[in-house]
Amino acid sequence: MPHARASDGTRLFYSIEGSGPPLLLIAGQSNSSKWWRQVRPDFARRFTTIVTDHRGTGSSDKPETPYSTRLFAADCVAILDDAGIGSAHVYGTSMGGRIAQWIAASHGDRVERLVLGCTSPGGPHAIERSAEVRRSLAQIDPMKARRALEALMYTPAYKGPFNTLGDPDMPPYARKLHLFASAEHDAWDVLPSITAPTLVVHGTEDIFNPTANAPLITERIPGARMHLIEGARHGYFEEFRSEATPLVMDFLSR
Repeated sequence: MPHARASDGTRLFYSIEGSGPPLLLIAGQSNSSKWWRQVRPDFARRFTTIVTDHRGTGSSDKPETPYSTRLFAADCVAILDDAGIGSAHVYGTSMGGRIAQWIAASHGDRVERLVLGCTSPGGPHAIERSAEVRRSLAQIDPMKARRALEALMYTPAYKGPFNTLGDPDMPPYARKLHLFASAEHDAWDVLPSITAPTLVVHGTEDIFNPTANAPLITERIPGARMHLIEGARHGYFEEFRSEATPLVMDFLSR
């Protein structure tokens, strides 16, 4: 199993599957590469997919040092370097979309096309989740908190698999570091510098990361286009795979 080395020496796990143009898939907060388990095979039929375990998750190192979305972006670039990939399409969802914003803004020559899914620009301009949603996730009973997360990610009609509910083997300190990194994200000022063709995707029923963030990002990135998936919640790319995956593949193949 290949590992890249970050600038601080952290070992970063990644894997490569498929053939065709390279496509970097970036997972959400407190999740490993398993986030993409259900949809990756679809992309791997037309793209060389690269998935990673963020520092603090999966088979990557878990240093107890400050994390940030900019640091995660640098980790992704280190992985591309280790794999010998000069540039790639980049598709990030949730916190992965926040990371992807930094890759596109700070390493524009490495990004061919950019897809930002169910994500936010962060900072004071972002639309935050409600206090009610925050309370539902902060319940002391872990099973109640899990059910609340499932309801935010998926509609009642969805029966699984549930690949987006967090890495169960993460140490508690790493969870807190991931939470802080996502909460402190603010790429508002750099979004206009993104030059890669960009698609913004969001579910219309997403209250975990409110849908109103999608037009904010779209208007901020020059030439970006937006697609809202009707009835979808935060895990649109998994539950609404039959709509979302062809949409993204068509955009990446242009």
